[in-house]
Amino acid sequence: MNQFLKKAAFWTPRVFCIITALFLMIFSLDVFEEAHGFWQIALGLFMHNLPSLFMLGVLIVVWRWEWVGAVIFPALGILYIVLFWRRFVLYVYFLIAGPMFLLGILFLVGWIYRKEIRAAMYKPVQLPSAG
Repeated sequence: MNQFLKKAAFWTPRVFCIITALFLMIFSLDVFEEAHGFWQIALGLFMHNLPSLFMLGVLIVVWRWEWVGAVIFPALGILYIVLFWRRFVLYVYFLIAGPMFLLGILFLVGWIYRKEIRAAMYKPVQLPSAG
């Protein structure tokens, strides 16, 4: 595995997790359609963003221990499918649970190649010799 792939294996799941959390936050914008007061809208935003906040909390743990992400993200995808089965059309499950399964795979790859990736990420910079 070359240097670029090692860095990509480290950063891709983390950035993708942040992007997925931001994507899930888009669905919370429907609270502005209702005519409520400030505190009701703030509470609605908080409640709608709990899955994204949970996902970012998991990312904090997973940043260090990739195996946790390899287990939790597919479990979240399965949980979503089980809880909301037959409420939406099929592509909604691919949009929400699909990224969770992909995150699990990416963190699994990061965990398998952990030693190589960490060595590449924290490799000291060699300064040219003055000679």
